[in-house]
Amino acid sequence: MGYPDQRFDVNLSILFTELPLLERPAAAAAAGFTAVELWWPWIETPTPIRAELDALKKALDDAGTQLVGLNFYAGQLPGPDRGALSVPGSESDRFRENIELAADFAASVGCTALNALYGNRVEGVDPQVQDALALENLVLAARAADRVGAILLIETLNKPESPLYPLVSAPAAIEVVDKVNAATGLGNAKFLLDLYHLSMNGEDLSQVIKAYAAKTGHVQIADNPGRGAPGTGSLPLERLLDELKDAGYAGWVGLEYKPGDRPSAEAFDWLPASARAAG
Repeated sequence: MGYPDQRFDVNLSILFTELPLLERPAAAAAAGFTAVELWWPWIETPTPIRAELDALKKALDDAGTQLVGLNFYAGQLPGPDRGALSVPGSESDRFRENIELAADFAASVGCTALNALYGNRVEGVDPQVQDALALENLVLAARAADRVGAILLIETLNKPESPLYPLVSAPAAIEVVDKVNAATGLGNAKFLLDLYHLSMNGEDLSQVIKAYAAKTGHVQIADNPGRGAPGTGSLPLERLLDELKDAGYAGWVGLEYKPGDRPSAEAFDWLPASARAAG
């Protein structure tokens, strides 16, 4: 039990960001990790040129790192946006342009989890209109993910940091997961359970784990307060991950925390080097 009993991956969109994107997989490998995840790396475009996709694949391959999670295009993230798929107009169009390309890239590197951030509420737009658009786009994304043998992830964020994002509780995200699965019949929509976001929302984390572990496709962690490394806040992350394992979750745990004032390579002292490489 405990941290050595988990399968960790490093989120290269929040850790090692002091380095250019193509240098981050090697940096993660040098720190002892063999698995990584990414937000959509090209925030300006849903359809980067083939050379950029190939360069990222080569960087992952050369480092010996497995990409285990990838976001679909999500707008300006980091930045003011929290996804594009429920935002009418050009952002929804950009999300749709990205769906097959992101799925194909995931397939090319053996990534089997694609995260679709829902998007913020838009002033002057009926929330029901946004939700209907979201379901249309999530159905398209689920089908594309299924085509390449991947799952589709739906994530809860936290209201203090994302006040316009509508999925700010575990039940809210689970409701969307269930609607997507009902619409497609595929069953490949899953919950992205982020213990930091849920704790920021004041949810009973042990109860969420008991209720939704079976519908969880990916887990992310950071401590609270501060969104730092485990041990920098007050969350009992080691115990909570044990509870997830006891509830039947055997998937990846993404390290999605801020390194603080130190280089990212020094932000893993809470985890023994022997527990970093995913078996």
